[in-house]
Amino acid sequence: MEIPLTPMEFARRARRLYGSREAVVDGDLRLTYEQFLDRCDRWSACLQKMGVGKGDRVAYIAPNTHSHLEGYYAVPQIGAVLVPINYRLLSDDFEYIINHCGAKVVCAHSDYIEAVERIRPRLKGVEHFVALEGAGPGWIDYEAALKKQGPEFARPDIAEGDLLTINYTSGTTARPKGVMITHRNAYLNVMGTLVHHHLTPADRYLWTLPMFHANGWTFTWINTARGMTHVCLRRVEPAMIYQTIKDERITMFCAAPTVLISIANAPAEVRAGAPRGVRLFTAGAPPAAATIELIERELGWELTHVYGLTETTPLITFCEPLPEHESLSLQERAQIKARQGVELVSSGELKVVDEHGKEVPRDGQTLGEITVRGNVVMKGYYNDPEATNIAMKGGWFHSGDAAVVHPDGYVEIRDRFKDVIISGGENISSVEIEGCLLRHPAVQEVAVVGMPHERWGESPHAFVVLRQGGKTSEDELKLHVRNTLAHFKTPQWVSFVEELPKTATGKVQKFVLRSGKAGISRQ
Repeated sequence: MEIPLTPMEFARRARRLYGSREAVVDGDLRLTYEQFLDRCDRWSACLQKMGVGKGDRVAYIAPNTHSHLEGYYAVPQIGAVLVPINYRLLSDDFEYIINHCGAKVVCAHSDYIEAVERIRPRLKGVEHFVALEGAGPGWIDYEAALKKQGPEFARPDIAEGDLLTINYTSGTTARPKGVMITHRNAYLNVMGTLVHHHLTPADRYLWTLPMFHANGWTFTWINTARGMTHVCLRRVEPAMIYQTIKDERITMFCAAPTVLISIANAPAEVRAGAPRGVRLFTAGAPPAAATIELIERELGWELTHVYGLTETTPLITFCEPLPEHESLSLQERAQIKARQGVELVSSGELKVVDEHGKEVPRDGQTLGEITVRGNVVMKGYYNDPEATNIAMKGGWFHSGDAAVVHPDGYVEIRDRFKDVIISGGENISSVEIEGCLLRHPAVQEVAVVGMPHERWGESPHAFVVLRQGGKTSEDELKLHVRNTLAHFKTPQWVSFVEELPKTATGKVQKFVLRSGKAGISRQ
């Protein structure tokens, strides 16, 4: 008899094999796998008593806490659908997402109860409000409910194609879209990651990546599959990250490039004593080779670049290290690691195609769009068939990412198509200019966008955040680019800013820079 492919199977196995091992650390709280999964079962039973059944949606608004993590098991194992919401959004965004997905239950951390209360009268479909921490009038106390409830619940049949989660996109230029991820999607993403990246029950994972972000790149289930320890981190601050790595003997974490930059540029006294050999995944935006080089040289950590989108569960490529890379210099290896890499064995088929749907040559130069089909591609956008049809044109998911393919088959993103700068008829990659500027010793972060130019149509405008104590000038940075890249790629303007506008997942909001609404001006 076949068993459906579902990440709930990892929980069954973990309880049987790793029951006495440490599963979750959240501040002073420590739970074994037996204790953790018992709490998940009790919450499943509570939800069923509230009337939550197969296909019903349960929304979560919470940072990386043990109770948030429990939702990734308690909700799906009763056949319901988890909707993890970006907690950095505003009340109006919460209202749209909760109503759009039709959530029957909303679970919120104490930090967000007030934001939910402001919109509560307009959440007509929500039957129960649960306070994961803290409580108030009209809210169910999560911990109190668990203490009163036994672990017995009705376990329904789950099919591979059933919805596991609905993950809403950032919605930076339009309303967020609800990405429908199935049990099969997540299971195969987990298995593909484990094929390419060796993890064991001895590993201890630090939750620097928000769990709501594409289900924590499925590490919500990967760690349990391997009997690892989940170490929760409620705030992403460099000092706290380093201290937790040291105190909890962390071996693995994930982070967007902007988080990596803040970690790498932390003061020496904060970095002091950090263990070498920590492994990390980065994704969410193309990391600069200079950032990778800095992490590996200064900290002795092993960085792996992965790529994907919420719509692909999320991982579809892995920058796989090859034996021939070992003889390269650190700088040469960093340049390869900055590429998005090759397909995971379980993800399906990836092609970089031109506007006619034909694969681009493997010359490292010809630009095309990354398209994907296969095991990890979403079921579609929830209640949005029009957007689904556009994204899945011809049976392939169209990413919107502009990339080249190198002779070795490794894909490298050059930009989002909407961010490619066309100057005087030439295509300019903002990512390439950013990577060049990040090699300047005074530069900590940079974003490059196209701005209108009366002669060239548009030209690059660099927004630069300097390192603490770093000094340079607009002319010096322009010369730095001119000496490295083709002259037409030199920024026409350079603005020095205190910080870059970003989404909750660390992506720079380039549309804000282009609109001039970031409160900054050219220098």
